[in-house]
Amino acid sequence: MSTHMNHPYHLVEKSPWPLTASLGAMMITSGLVKWFHLLNSNLFLMGIATTILTSFQWWRDVSRESTMQGLHTVKVVSGLRWGMVLFIVSEVLFFFSFFWAYFDSSLSPTMEIGDVWPPTDIHIFNPFQVPLLNTAILLASGVTVTWAHHAILENKHHDALQGLSLTIALGFYFTLLQAMEYLEASFSIADSVYGTTFFVATGFHGLHVIIGSTFLTVCLARLYKAHFSSDHHMGLEASIWYWHFVDVVWLFLYVSIYWWGS
Repeated sequence: MSTHMNHPYHLVEKSPWPLTASLGAMMITSGLVKWFHLLNSNLFLMGIATTILTSFQWWRDVSRESTMQGLHTVKVVSGLRWGMVLFIVSEVLFFFSFFWAYFDSSLSPTMEIGDVWPPTDIHIFNPFQVPLLNTAILLASGVTVTWAHHAILENKHHDALQGLSLTIALGFYFTLLQAMEYLEASFSIADSVYGTTFFVATGFHGLHVIIGSTFLTVCLARLYKAHFSSDHHMGLEASIWYWHFVDVVWLFLYVSIYWWGS
């Protein structure tokens, strides 16, 4: 039987990773319930470990298929691009729900929180201190990641490495500053609707920064191994799109929650 393909699509081989990823996700969610009710985090940690190991090996296989085996044709890459676009659209809608909750609570504050916004007894952050610094850091990271993108388009391998390394460093610096901000906060997620919407919105954004930094770090390792070229860098391009999305979401968070909300 001939194995020659008469189509441009990539029919993937049988893989255990979708199954193990699903089991890891189930263990994480079940483990969180167990942790909250029984104060036992073993199942949750097992789920985290399973998900991390699965992700590493799944990404390894995708990298091998695209770089070593040449299975990512123009048609396949086009599908991957549209998949990333739709994923980012779903993320936009995800954050839209947080902004909806925030503005619904802030534009018509109830008497339970003193009919004012921010609520009484909530000491908010000064928007022109650490939040403004974090804004400058993410804007700078947007510049460096764009530098890396243009460098790879021009086959300037060393410049792309520098730009991507700076972006990752700025991303981790942002995460460090936000963690310090949380530690110094005078309110918690349990302090009225303000604390809830503040920590859920900024916390999920912080999680996305960590995910984006990890995404870029994987791309940096692949770039170091010369997996990318001017006409073959879909993985890097997807990480750059994701990072720009994280930048834009932070601008909306800063303007609405830190500045306008103060």
